[in-house]
Order: sequence, then C-alpha cells, then structure tokens
Amino acid sequence: MAYLLQQLANAVPLAALYAALAFGYAVAFGVMKRADITYGALFAFSGQMLVLFTDVGYTRMFLILPAALAFGGAIALAYTLGTSFLIGRSVMLPLSRKSPNTIIVAALGMMIILMETARLASNTRGIWLPPFLNDMIVFWDSGNFRVTLTEIQLLNTALMVLVILGGAYVLRFTGWGRIWRAVTDDALAAELCGTSANRVFLLAYVASALVATACGLLATCYYGTMDFGAGLMFGLKVLMIAAVGGYSDPLKSAGGAALLGLFETMWGAYGPFLWRDFVIFSLLVLLLVLSRRERVVP
Repeated sequence: MAYLLQQLANAVPLAALYAALAFGYAVAFGVMKRADITYGALFAFSGQMLVLFTDVGYTRMFLILPAALAFGGAIALAYTLGTSFLIGRSVMLPLSRKSPNTIIVAALGMMIILMETARLASNTRGIWLPPFLNDMIVFWDSGNFRVTLTEIQLLNTALMVLVILGGAYVLRFTGWGRIWRAVTDDALAAELCGTSANRVFLLAYVASALVATACGLLATCYYGTMDFGAGLMFGLKVLMIAAVGGYSDPLKSAGGAALLGLFETMWGAYGPFLWRDFVIFSLLVLLLVLSRRERVVP
C-alpha cells in the first residue's frame, strides 16, 4: 500500500508537466490546424539555454547559484520567446495561409536548426545543474516506509498548475480568449467581424511557446539537464494526446495528458521499463484511432 501511495505521489509532478505542455500545445494548434513538432523542440531548447547560460553566469561571471539560475532563466526566456516569434511570423504564419500541409516539413527543419544551434553553443558537451531544493517532505510515515516528494517537485507542480489555471481563465473569461475561440472556429468569419486573424495567430503561437518555455525551465531545474531526445519525446506524446482530445478544448487536452502521466508512472513501477514507451505510444495510437471523427480540415 505504501509503495502504491509513493508511486501515485511520483505521478503528480509528471502529470502536471504533461498537462501544462498539452494545454500550451492546444492553444497553438487551435489557430494552426496542423501538427507542429517545433513545440517539443522549443521545450528542449529553453532547457538547454538555461543550463548553458547558468554555466556562463556561474563559471565566468562568478555569480552565486541563485543569481546564475536567474540569469540563465532570463536569457533562456528571451531567446526562446524571440525565436518562437520569428518562427511564427516568418515561417508558420505564411505557410498556414498558403500551404498548410507544409507546416509539418517546416517544423522538422526548425527542429534541426534549434537542435544544432544548442549543440554548437554548448560545444557538444553535456552541462548539468547542481541539485537544489532536494529536501524531502513526508506525507505519510508507516514506520518503515515513508511517502515523500522533494521541495522542487512540489514547487514545479504548483507552478505548472498555476500556468494551466491562468491560461484557462484567460481563454474562458477574457476578450482575448473569446477572440481566440472565434479564430479557431472560423478565421474568415472572425476577419469579417473586424478581428485580425494573423495577429491572433502570432499571439497564440507565442503564448504556446511561453508555456513550453516555462515547462522547459522547470523540468530542467528538476532533472538537472535537458537534451533534444527528451524534448522530442515529450513533444510527440503531447501531440498525440492533444490529437486524441480533438484540440477543441485545451483543458481537455491537459486532463488527458495528466492521465497519461499517471499511467506512465504506474507502468514504470509495475511493468517492464524497457516496454514503457512502446506501450504508451501504442495506447495513444489506439485511442487516436478509436476517437477519430470525420471532419473537414481547411
């Protein structure tokens, strides 16, 4: 029983990460209508920029660790959001208006550019952050077994939940959220009512990148480093989760992603680890086929 409780506790941070990523991805997909693996690349890119510039601040500028982390986080945020704005304005927006299906190919090219940029900037070396906020918080103690999580796990979970709640509030109760829903339903009709669909597209793309960046920074602080393999794996899982949910409601995508995080943790605890990703992707493909609905994609 105690072991089960510990695994459920372990699932909470991962579920929060998946949920936040799926929420942000659904915001961008609502206006793009095409799969975009650049989202996972931006997630990984932000984490790699964090470790790179934190290392610069700590080893070359002789900053203390909190200041070096703040410096690395600020630079990573600026780099990733600036990059996402350029990609959205110069690549994704023109393609979505002229040849939407080429977005998938363009996203692959953007992913390679981001991956190679981060690799060259770090001189092809792995950089790790020192561990911090690793004190255990005990939730249940049976005498010979304790159910615990670390401070950084709880902090990351709380921040990711706040990101989801804040985004849901904006989409549901603000004017921008109503405009976003109008553009996702029918961009041409929104244009006829005086809304700039292009501006909404860019805002949604950058807002989605902001969520990916926040998740990348928080995940890197917890895991200690970030590589593009992990980023793309997260991105592919989120893409398929959101596809099963139909992309119509970011909260539904977030809920489905949280359930996937729970399932993944339980499989890692009770099933063969080597088969974990195969089983998860097979389950997502099955759900995608079962939930498939015929609909016109413009």
